[in-house]
Amino acid sequence: MARLGPLLLLVGPALVLAGVRQPLPVLFMVPVGSGGENLTAGLLPAVSLALQDLERQTAPLGKYQVQLQLLDSQCDTAKALKALFDTLWVGPRYLLILGGACPSVTSLIARALPALGLLQVSFEAPPPSLSNRKWYRHLFSTAPPIRAVNLATVKLLQRYRWRRVGLLTQDRPGLTEMTRDLIRQLLRADVQLAAAERFSGDACSGLRRLQDEDVRIIVGHFEDGSVTDVFCCAFRLGLFGPRYQWILAAGRPSGWRLGWQPSSCSASSLLTAADGSFRLQVRQLSSTNTPGVSGRTPQEYLESYLKQLNQEGSEVNPLHAFAYDAVWVAARVLVQVKETAKLRRKFGSLRNISFGEEEEGKMLLEAVKSTQFEGVTGPVSFRNGERMTVIELIQFQGDSEVLVGEFNTSHQQVRVLNQLLRFKGPGPARDQTLVQQQHLRVGLLLYCVLSAAAAGTIFITLTVLCIIIIGRWRWPRRPGASPQDELLLLGLLLSSGSVLFSGLDRTSLPDPVLEIFCSVRLWTLSLGHTVGLSALLTRTWRVYSVCSVQLKNQNQLQETGRVQLWILLLDLLVLTSWQILDPLRREVLQHRMEDSAADQGVIVQSFSERCSSANMELWLTAVCGFKAPLLGLGCFLAWNIRAAAPAVSGQILALSMFSLTGFSASAAVGSLLTSSDPALQFCLCSILILSCNLFILMGLFAPQVFCLLSSSCSRCRSCSRCRSCSRCRSCSRCRSCSRCRSCRLMLQRKRAWSV
Repeated sequence: MARLGPLLLLVGPALVLAGVRQPLPVLFMVPVGSGGENLTAGLLPAVSLALQDLERQTAPLGKYQVQLQLLDSQCDTAKALKALFDTLWVGPRYLLILGGACPSVTSLIARALPALGLLQVSFEAPPPSLSNRKWYRHLFSTAPPIRAVNLATVKLLQRYRWRRVGLLTQDRPGLTEMTRDLIRQLLRADVQLAAAERFSGDACSGLRRLQDEDVRIIVGHFEDGSVTDVFCCAFRLGLFGPRYQWILAAGRPSGWRLGWQPSSCSASSLLTAADGSFRLQVRQLSSTNTPGVSGRTPQEYLESYLKQLNQEGSEVNPLHAFAYDAVWVAARVLVQVKETAKLRRKFGSLRNISFGEEEEGKMLLEAVKSTQFEGVTGPVSFRNGERMTVIELIQFQGDSEVLVGEFNTSHQQVRVLNQLLRFKGPGPARDQTLVQQQHLRVGLLLYCVLSAAAAGTIFITLTVLCIIIIGRWRWPRRPGASPQDELLLLGLLLSSGSVLFSGLDRTSLPDPVLEIFCSVRLWTLSLGHTVGLSALLTRTWRVYSVCSVQLKNQNQLQETGRVQLWILLLDLLVLTSWQILDPLRREVLQHRMEDSAADQGVIVQSFSERCSSANMELWLTAVCGFKAPLLGLGCFLAWNIRAAAPAVSGQILALSMFSLTGFSASAAVGSLLTSSDPALQFCLCSILILSCNLFILMGLFAPQVFCLLSSSCSRCRSCSRCRSCSRCRSCSRCRSCSRCRSCRLMLQRKRAWSV
């Protein structure tokens, strides 16, 4: 009875003034004597202030007196129904129920309101389960529904284009239902839910799973008492800073309570982890400073409420302002129905008639729908049974709370004051690690330089080839002429031309052309290498045979042309099979990811294009498998002729063979090691190919070209003895000619090359 004393005082004045004012009986349903949360103590001062303000109003409100009949629901469905039916049976006739703070009791009674001819005005935020207006059309609340907070969360996500979020929910019935509704709204808004974790005690395990899923935008549904523990875990796991954004959505109006409970983290650590976080909460008091329908400004009401609360020694209830406006809604709709009934009886065609319960219920429902006035919580109006209000967007900055925006449920838009926002980074956090694609390609300048070098090498090779062909045509029996010269120059031409078909990608040419270039590059490089290798190997083999046979029988030389033919046919067989069975295609090669130095939330994903086939390793093994032994054989022969052959010619031929082997091995190894960098791979391989070609040109063909371009005396050129007899070498005329001396020197070299 001690708890019921204050409530009886509310009813007392109504009984005294019953003779003057017409009574308006209203059921006041709150959990008073339950073992759960007691909302009555913090709400009674607000309800008392509302009744006092109603008594001071003029007609028609001043002619009526609201009589509250306490109905203790005890947050128990069976007890609440029994108390309700007992009260309705005793009477008087009630049209309206005020309050209802237990969702389980409210949901059951709200379904029965149409059958009971009652209408309920609540001051508790309706859960999403009560959003079906077909079932709960007689339930209204001055507090905005939880769905409005979830909708504000979705609108905030859409404003900053956060398309991937994670949820952290405390295991409580009301919060779990709020999370389920948010998941449905995220699905409709096409926002990806990366992970949804629940916790009852320790939140660190759920946060670790969110961290494993790389969640950057975290939406939290938990009670204020758990804020300290959650941010302490976030600090230890590093889930704060410019890469993360926290959004705390509160279904009930409340405030920050960071650090009010002891934790293992210091106050500065908690402030660091929570800095920049958002909180969406229902606005408790209107921000205007103008008097409302009661004649009080929101600030005056708050001062009166706190004064009366201190006198009673109770704690502040976050729903007190909504309870105050709920009393005003109940009084206004009941008075409107009573006044409408009087006018109809007085001025209607059928006078002295009584309205039935069904008609009164319809009138009461229409009166609530059309209610509109300025309350202490702001403009009070209903749309589809839901209260239209404002959801505040608060950002925690340092150790203070800053109102940086709001969500209006009327037009469902988020208004943000950008000048007040403060993010930890240069802007809002990204919803996930941004993978920035970086195309590794050969630069235009590098391609032009190496292509020009390849073109220059091709021009030099063609010039040498023309000079040798002309020299062979003019002097068919010229000593030093070898049938391998043209083949070797042809190989140099093909290998140099392969550089022109490398380093291109789809940014410069279409895919069909690039695939053709892949095959052209393969054929020119492989055939050029094979032709050059076979020509050098054949020449080295002949020199080795001559040097070896000189010791035994100089008339026995082995035939090497057939070996050269078999080498070319084998290479053609491998290339043809490769082209038919598994042709080359352009493919994208993904490289490893690297953190961006400019932005912590960006990972650079490098990729490049290359020519490849399904069995690339197999075909490369086949190509290199038969060339590697040939290169080894060539190096063995070159090593043996470096001293046995004439000094100059043997050394140059051996060095040419060694250079071909060295450059080939270097190009193969370098190509494998630099596959992740197309520009470096193109540069390295092109330089090795062109360097090898230029070395062979300068070593083997420069002396021949110099000899052919050198003009000796006409007598020596026409004298056959000058080329054969020993007397010409002692001829005073020839000895006096410097060009002839050069010719004699070159003649000695060509005799060695002629083999």
